[in-house]
Amino acid sequence: MNQLLIIVSAMLLVAVFGCGRKAMLNEDSVERGKYLVTLGGCNDCHTPKVPGPGGAPELDAKRLLSGHPENAPHPAWTPEDAKQRNVLATTNDMLTAWAGPWGVSFASNLTPDQGTGMGEWSEAAFIQIARTGKHQGQPNGRDILPPMPWFNMKNLTEADLKAMWAYLRSIPPVKNQVPFPIPPPAQANPAQK
Repeated sequence: MNQLLIIVSAMLLVAVFGCGRKAMLNEDSVERGKYLVTLGGCNDCHTPKVPGPGGAPELDAKRLLSGHPENAPHPAWTPEDAKQRNVLATTNDMLTAWAGPWGVSFASNLTPDQGTGMGEWSEAAFIQIARTGKHQGQPNGRDILPPMPWFNMKNLTEADLKAMWAYLRSIPPVKNQVPFPIPPPAQANPAQK
């Protein structure tokens, strides 16, 4: 009887403290992920801005990491911008869309929204995106477009990428269908000049 009591008590202790430790690790992981997402400047492009004091842009806390607003205008760029004005890229007033020689790119919705964000992505796909620079981590997918500095993420540890994933899964989902990238204008055929 005493042996049974000792075994049951030991199992309960492991279950209680083991689960508590796991929850602590998850909470720590989310905090580490928030730190890395903040340090990495993810909000700079993935969070829409609102005018702050003196007109300086501030993060729109209600749309945290929700990407380029689906109905917001986007910038334009032509090769003439580079030749005549020495402008390599342009952006919109929220810093969520960029235009340059690659066309127009839009910051993705990083919230866990099922229909418009990363809600249907897996942790493995997120890590693959960071490692390869391919959209949704697909080997034959399109390249992630500028100005996304995915190459700065590719050497993060697996634990750090998992922490970033945990944080992104912990924020409120925001329904926002970000537009698809717009390819660059077709180059004029040199034979036609």
